[in-house]
Amino acid sequence: MPNTKTQEAAEASTAGLRNFILGEWQRSVPAPVEQAAKDIASRYGDSVVGLLFYGSCLRTGEIEDKILDFYVIVDDYKKAYAKNWLAVSNQFVPPNVFYHEMEVDGLVVRSKYAVISLADFRYRCSKSCLNVSIWARFCQPCLLLGARSDDVRILVADAVGTAVSTMVSNLLDLKPWALQSRVLWVEAFEATYAAELRSERGGKGLEIYLLDQARYDELTPVVLSSLDLEAVDLDRSPPPTQPARTDHFTAKLVWFFRRLNGKVVSFLRLVKASLTFDGGIDYLAWKIRRHSGVDVEIKPWMRKHPIVAGVVLFWGLRKKGAFK
Repeated sequence: MPNTKTQEAAEASTAGLRNFILGEWQRSVPAPVEQAAKDIASRYGDSVVGLLFYGSCLRTGEIEDKILDFYVIVDDYKKAYAKNWLAVSNQFVPPNVFYHEMEVDGLVVRSKYAVISLADFRYRCSKSCLNVSIWARFCQPCLLLGARSDDVRILVADAVGTAVSTMVSNLLDLKPWALQSRVLWVEAFEATYAAELRSERGGKGLEIYLLDQARYDELTPVVLSSLDLEAVDLDRSPPPTQPARTDHFTAKLVWFFRRLNGKVVSFLRLVKASLTFDGGIDYLAWKIRRHSGVDVEIKPWMRKHPIVAGVVLFWGLRKKGAFK
């Protein structure tokens, strides 16, 4: 017979994170964002259960000359796509990434969006998922738009709450002393950035934390409570003692495989995006230049042969230090 107290504690911890996320979702978004979300959703018809808006445009509210970021959550890949190969690729190396552009009241609104099933999204927010990309992304601020139903809203909120606890618990497996809010989130972001192919320079973890410091400081005790832990206030308590280098060998080994997995999957996604993302080569060049300062020359043949170009660019940019 299951332990009732344990069940009640688990439900309470889930409810705490869920309520935090649902509270964040009360904010409104600019009309162009809503219009873009609706137009993107219309491409996938009845398969759409909701869209998650996230990224720098959500944080800053700036839209002009920016690219909005969305995750389109669908109930079934085959139902979402007219072309079978897109459904298959989305199933085996999720998500598929696409480009969208529309004009709203004279403003050109550009968006990058990914398509993922609700089942895949929930799994990739969980600690069972080795790859960091979903749970590391959605422990950051997001906003659900156009939810199909209240039940879907709760399911997605629970998944996002799970992403938060996955991020924190995975970091604490590696660095159990990191219980102070700033240390916890900076260490977590640095660890997950190192587990993907990223064009950003060092220090990005601190930058992300400082952009929403009040939010992360408020979230920290909620997520630590869900893990039966307490936050440490370094203004009132001495810094926790860091473990010896030989401690937590298993966690270090898991993070080694997590980084290996992340690099391989990131590369596969880049190659796949060259087929699905209109202007993908130019977009990647722009993003790499923006985040790393490495200039990328796009030659005409690269647009005609995006997969080969993606491989060539990857190795060339790797040597220049554009990727970590």
